[in-house]
Amino acid sequence: MSAGSPAVAKAKPQAQSRIGNGKALLDGVDGRSATMRRYREILAQLKADMGNDPSEAMMMLLRRATTLAVWCEGEETKLANGEEISISEFTSTVNALRRLLSDIGLERKAKDITPSLNSYLADTYSGVAA
Repeated sequence: MSAGSPAVAKAKPQAQSRIGNGKALLDGVDGRSATMRRYREILAQLKADMGNDPSEAMMMLLRRATTLAVWCEGEETKLANGEEISISEFTSTVNALRRLLSDIGLERKAKDITPSLNSYLADTYSGVAA
């Protein structure tokens, strides 16, 4: 292997899974159910809180946190409708969610929109006659 070649080549889009290329969130899931719509909504909000540019590792944590959040909402719905829920299961899940969110970072991160010096100069002086 030469010094300049990458250790792992990036897969072509047609060789990636539907999840890997962004066409699906979960394998074999329709995506039109109310639960899946809520899943997408929470995931999008968490990504936005991170500036919409999470690493792959961070996306894995975001997806797990989203799963736990959707599950907790379902349990809360059962409780509100007078159904029994396992408080120990719920508490364990909430604690796991809290730990994940703590790892991810609970505060919003602003996206850096500061222009580069070249783009600032080009925008500022593009229409000025010398």
